[in-house]
Amino acid sequence: MQQQRQSAGVTGAFIIVTCLFFAWGFITALNDPLVAAVKGIFTLSRFEAQFIAFAFFIAYGLISFPAAALLSRTRAMSSIVMALVTMIAGCALILLAANLAVFPLVLVGLFVLASGITILQVAANPLVAALGNPDYSHFRLTFSQTFNSLGTFIAPILGAHLFLKGVEVKEGTVITPEVRAHALAGIDMAYLWLCGLIALLTIFMFLSRRTVTSALPNAPQRTSQQSIGSLISDALSSRWAMFGGLAIFLYVGAEVSIGTQMTAFLNDNAIWGLSDAPFSVPLLGATMGSDGIHGVSVEEAGKAVAFYWGGAMVGRAVGSALLARFNASGLLATFTAIACAMCVYVAAVGGVSAGFVALCIGLFNSIMFPVIFTITLERSSASAEATSGLLCTAIVGGALVPLLVGKFSELTSYHAALIIPALCYAVLCMFAVASRRAQVHLREEPAAASIH
Repeated sequence: MQQQRQSAGVTGAFIIVTCLFFAWGFITALNDPLVAAVKGIFTLSRFEAQFIAFAFFIAYGLISFPAAALLSRTRAMSSIVMALVTMIAGCALILLAANLAVFPLVLVGLFVLASGITILQVAANPLVAALGNPDYSHFRLTFSQTFNSLGTFIAPILGAHLFLKGVEVKEGTVITPEVRAHALAGIDMAYLWLCGLIALLTIFMFLSRRTVTSALPNAPQRTSQQSIGSLISDALSSRWAMFGGLAIFLYVGAEVSIGTQMTAFLNDNAIWGLSDAPFSVPLLGATMGSDGIHGVSVEEAGKAVAFYWGGAMVGRAVGSALLARFNASGLLATFTAIACAMCVYVAAVGGVSAGFVALCIGLFNSIMFPVIFTITLERSSASAEATSGLLCTAIVGGALVPLLVGKFSELTSYHAALIIPALCYAVLCMFAVASRRAQVHLREEPAAASIH
């Protein structure tokens, strides 16, 4: 009877923490329609609009190691509550920015929001791995990531509905004051609801802290607390930690740069802007919801972006089954090579078919982050904590690569700019091939991680 109660307690704690995965997946994917919205609202260039991604993902580069140091000094649930409070502050700043119509303040709010999410990820990932039988830690993390992916699928649809109605992002067009006011009101509504929901989640986590803590196994006494400096020094001493950091940097940069430009890319006249072909695809057409006007509007394109992230959700399920049968390095090499070829096709060919191909890239992105992460941990000579901290810091690629892609698309076109993600995937393929010959350093339990 006592064992049943203990099992129920662990299950309850797992469900509580899994709610966090959905929350940060939803908030992260909300950036995609937000990029298109602010581009039209504030009449920004393609390069300037990508500062949305920069402001959000730069937090990973600045906060990951401090978050790891914080977690080594406090309990996981205390760090989670602190992270959620930080996220509320970020949402409040974005609310203020929407009411004042000040773009730089939007960027500050996004940085604060992402700082909270960074702390949340550093705390929640290993927490999920620890809740229950160690033999099933990878299953628990994969299951939690399914809810993370569900959040990334829903967010673009809801965000497009709230942010993009009537908004124009094509160069040379100016939105009316009424449309601008409606888009700002949509941003205001979305982040007001987010602020309230995160506040409720914070209260829920605070009240549930003992339930989760009591479900954890007795942790061994820490012999030492590593400083930020020692963690960084340890990570930089390993060539494979550095190589893995570069791989994560390029992967996140490629994935985010494609996702944040996808709305404007699909809306472009060279892709779907003058075509009704997407509406003939049953599930895609129903999700986009044709407004009866020829071509794909920016709102309809924004809803289609859900399938880019939905592909990652499906790919994780399929990829988990494939990883049980095939070598991880070989599977990573295959997926990165296919993603590279798809980007090259989009860049070289363009047209209606390029829109469908671009959406399918998400399917092959699916396994890249966890496989790169675990391959690096297995081969790194640095400690798991230091290597994990470096890899989380490398997520800053999501801040820098989209700026490069945005500038390149200004000089060429939206579809030609995908040559940069193609180069990123080519390097990732080389990483996968090189990992097959590298020495593996066995560890008791690789650190868990998730990007979204």
